Amino acid sequence: MSNKITIVTDKKGHKIVQINEIIFKGKQNIDWKSVEKYAKKYVNELFAIAINDERIYIDKSFPNEFSHSVDTERLRGGNAKAKANAIQGIPELIEISDNPRQIENYEKKHEISAKYGWQRYTSRFSLPILENEIIIRYNVYIATILIRLDADHKKYLYDIVNIKKETEYPA
Repeated sequence: MSNKITIVTDKKGHKIVQINEIIFKGKQNIDWKSVEKYAKKYVNELFAIAINDERIYIDKSFPNEFSHSVDTERLRGGNAKAKANAIQGIPELIEISDNPRQIENYEKKHEISAKYGWQRYTSRFSLPILENEIIIRYNVYIATILIRLDADHKKYLYDIVNIKKETEYPA
């Protein structure tokens, strides 16, 4: 872990991946091709979820799905910026994931790649709010980590979806 990423714990005991640098700026016109390029550095990596030691693989489909999914395309404003910058903390977001739940696969296009369905985990991250290049506070976001349960019996990170700013963290 670099000093750009730290894991902190809030008053309720939730772990939060604190991302200390904004590398994808602006709320409009995020350069998703650059985000996809950044995501490619995780391909062929393996990470573990701390609560259950589940092994999560990253394959070559992740960068494209993360950057160009239906979920990504409907994001606007601060949530789009949040997703783009969350890419910096993928290992940590996987590590602190909790609240596992499993769902069946209902889409024909995933009948092989998600043969055994999907797992969803909850994860949190924060991004700095800057004033004159000084961090004055952090916005906290909650997200769903979407894991594909493949026909090869491995678990693959598919996307990070349902990103929402948390309202319980006042400025």
